Amino acid sequence: MEVKKVIFVAIIITLLLIINGLFRSILDIWHKQDLLTQTQKKLELEKQINQKFKAQLSLVRSKEFVEEEARNKLFMGMPGEQPVIIPQNLLKQKENKKPVDLRPNWKKWLDLFIKN
Repeated sequence: MEVKKVIFVAIIITLLLIINGLFRSILDIWHKQDLLTQTQKKLELEKQINQKFKAQLSLVRSKEFVEEEARNKLFMGMPGEQPVIIPQNLLKQKENKKPVDLRPNWKKWLDLFIKN
């Protein structure tokens, strides 16, 4: 009878160790799954950033962008082109050319329909 008790206790201890190992494995898998989902989110974010950089790179490599940067930042031009410099006084004259009407809107409408 004592041998049966020892075998029974040994089986119980073995089963408890197996259950403990399975429980730890399940917890480990859950943690790894959480880590995997976080890593996938980071990957998606990095892919979006990569796409933006690729679009920006294709824009920068275009001939139009290079010409625009050469004109605006390096003050270069195409062969045969001459820069046109407009004096500041001409720019001010053009801006101040149109007088500003300070009458209220209702008076403008009234003048438009009644006096014309």
